[in-house]
Amino acid sequence: MQSEKMNEPPEAEEKMIEVLVVRPGKTPETAMIGQSLESMQKVVDGLIESIMPFEEDVAIICNEEGKLLGMPLNRGLYDSNGNLQDIIAGTFFVALAPDDSEYFESLPPDKISKYFEMFKLPEMFMMFGGKIRGIKYEPEGEDIESEEFEDSVLYC
Repeated sequence: MQSEKMNEPPEAEEKMIEVLVVRPGKTPETAMIGQSLESMQKVVDGLIESIMPFEEDVAIICNEEGKLLGMPLNRGLYDSNGNLQDIIAGTFFVALAPDDSEYFESLPPDKISKYFEMFKLPEMFMMFGGKIRGIKYEPEGEDIESEEFEDSVLYC
């Protein structure tokens, strides 16, 4: 006797997208992740929130409760004058967010390079002169040359 499960059509394979993953204290790296909500939640370790602080159709996807949960501070978001506007806590990723799509999509190579350079160095944050300031630093034991980055892909 066959079970009903065997008669069901096979599940559609999840579409994979290439994104830039940025972890606290680490150099960014490319990753192939699933386009599903569950796959994105796995990367950020919880509920997702998308932020679109750039003029182009690129989103930062982070943990919605990162600060509330006490996740490590990761990178700052700055305005055009270099003033700190917000700090992202926990791991986040950068993906294409086209206006005409319901889903995040792969970052093209030029945007991967652009956002790699933007988030290349980890930051630590401190209060100085009544303001919170981000201080970039080179992570220990990591060689962060851009050429080497282009060949590295992580699969999540």
